[in-house]
Amino acid sequence: MAKVWVYVVIGIAVGAGIHGYVPEDFMASFMGKSAWWSVPLSVLIGIPMYSNAAGIIPIVQALLEKGASLGTVLAFMMSVIALSLPEMIILKKVLKIQLILTFVGVVGTGIMLTGFLFNFIF
Repeated sequence: MAKVWVYVVIGIAVGAGIHGYVPEDFMASFMGKSAWWSVPLSVLIGIPMYSNAAGIIPIVQALLEKGASLGTVLAFMMSVIALSLPEMIILKKVLKIQLILTFVGVVGTGIMLTGFLFNFIF
């Protein structure tokens, strides 16, 4: 529990910053349903980040309130948790690079398909 609170506080701070200072039109312009590239972009933005599920929830809520589409935000959240660069660096110590690239390819494709599906349905 002692390690998690830091990420929750950081997530709340980033979420509050997005909620209070980022214009709604700005978020909707590149994370809305109308932009076909919003899902792949959100996955690429999420990969270098590192957070846990509890720390990313305030950011996700703020993005949704600012007009980002559900599928795009869901893809962002999943990429932060499943494909973060720090995790890949740790995996490099125990797995070959080919297996890591296969993992990133399969999981990344699944995340993007899920994001597109949610944008289509909702």
